Amino acid sequence: MGQQEVYTFLKKNKTRWFTSKEIANRLTSSLGSVTTCLKKLRDNSSVSFRYPNKQGQGKNFYIYKFRE
Repeated sequence: MGQQEVYTFLKKNKTRWFTSKEIANRLTSSLGSVTTCLKKLRDNSSVSFRYPNKQGQGKNFYIYKFRE
C-alpha cells in the first residue's frame, strides 16, 4: 500500500469526501498504512482535508478529498 494508491483512489472519486477508515475499507488495506499515506499527502498539499463539521469540534479526525 503506497501513497499512489490512495492518491489514485481520491482522484477517481473527486467529488466526494472520505474518512481514512472509508478509504482503508475501499482499498482493503490497514487503517494505519492509509493514515500514514494521508499524512504524507497532507504534508505535500496533494489532498484537501478538513474537519467533518464546521466548528472543528467533536471527533478528532479529518475528511479527505482530491485537490484539483
